[in-house]
Amino acid sequence: MIFYGTLGADFPLPVDQPFTHRMARQAGISRRRLGDLLDAGLIRRAVKGVYLPTEVGDSLALRAACLRLVAPPDCVVVDRHAGWLLGADMVLAPGEHISLRPLSLYRPSGHGRLRNDIASSGERDIREDEIVEVGGLRVTSAVRTAWDLGRVPWPDEAIAGISSMHRLGAYDTDEFLDGIERFRGQRWVRTLRVIAPLADGRVESPPEAVLMLRCHQAGFPVVPQVEVVTVQGEFVARLDLGNEELLAAVEYDGAEWHSSSEQQAHDRARREDVREEGWLVEAVTKTDLFTRHGDAEVRIRQLHRKALQRRGGRIAS
Repeated sequence: MIFYGTLGADFPLPVDQPFTHRMARQAGISRRRLGDLLDAGLIRRAVKGVYLPTEVGDSLALRAACLRLVAPPDCVVVDRHAGWLLGADMVLAPGEHISLRPLSLYRPSGHGRLRNDIASSGERDIREDEIVEVGGLRVTSAVRTAWDLGRVPWPDEAIAGISSMHRLGAYDTDEFLDGIERFRGQRWVRTLRVIAPLADGRVESPPEAVLMLRCHQAGFPVVPQVEVVTVQGEFVARLDLGNEELLAAVEYDGAEWHSSSEQQAHDRARREDVREEGWLVEAVTKTDLFTRHGDAEVRIRQLHRKALQRRGGRIAS
C-alpha cells in the first residue's frame, strides 16, 4: 500500500473537503505549488476542475461534494459521472482524473445547454421518475444510467458501462431489458439492443467485460467468475470467464494485479492447479485485448476449437 502523507495544519483549505483551482488561488496556493502537491500524491484530481486531499479517502458523499462545486443546480448528472456518484466505481475510464474528460451534465429539454470547458453538455429528455437525489445533486437513476451508458457508438464501452451498473444490484435485469424499446429511434439504440443481453454484473472490471464480449464475438459461450473445485469438493481457483461444460476459460491479466514477479509466479502456480483439474486456460493482457494488433479473439477461437476437439466435437462453420 502506498502512503502519501498528509497536507499538514498549515494548508490554507479544509483537508476533508474538495476544492477548485479558483478556491486554491484565492487561498494563496500558486499553480506551481498545486502541481507539486499533485506530483507528491498529497492531492488528486477527483473530476475535471476539482481537487481532493488524498488523505480524506473516497465516499459517495465526497463524490457529490466534488460535483456540487462545478455542477449548476438545474443540471442533471448523467452517464459516466452518474454511475460514479451512484457507486459504480469502474464506470469512469481508467485514468479519467488525469485525462480530465468533461463532466457529464445535461439540462432537461428546453433549458438550453451549458457552455463551458468543464462539462460535456446538451439537452436530454429525462423523466422525473428517472432522476434521484444524491448529496444534493440531481442524478439519473441507476437503470436510466445503464440505458444511457449502452447508447454509445462503441460496443466495448457499452458492455463495460452496463456491466458496471449491473454490479450495483439497484434494479432488476428484466426491468432493464424491458425498458430498452422506449428509446426506439434514438441515437445509438442499436448498440444498446445488441449489447444489453450480453452485459453481466458479475464481471469484476471493464476489461473483463470487454473480454466477455470478445468471447461472444468468437462464438465461445462463457460465464463470469467460475469456481474450479476438485472431485472431493475442495476449492482450487475462481476463473474470470469460463465454460464449465468444455472445461475451458479465459482470464484477463491486468497490470495492477498481474505484473510483479510474485504475482506472475502466483498466476502460474494457480493455473497449473487448474490445468491439473482438466481445464484449458488462456490468459490475455491489455495489449492482446485493446491494441490494433491484439489477437485476443483469435486465441479465444483457438481455445474453443481445442476444447471441442478434446470432447470429440468441432466448431460449426
